[in-house]
Amino acid sequence: MEPETMICYCHKYSAGDIEKDVLAHGQSTIMEKIKAESKAGNCNCAENNPKGR
Repeated sequence: MEPETMICYCHKYSAGDIEKDVLAHGQSTIMEKIKAESKAGNCNCAENNPKGR
């Protein structure tokens, strides 16, 4: 996957962001951030993601 490939359109995380996160922390912490934001109602994937998810 190319580093610029968008993974999360709501929070603008790319594949490269996840790779950097893993290198910095030994694992990615991004999914927990996305889950917390989603639970707080701060996601709108249907509008932000071209695939609607």
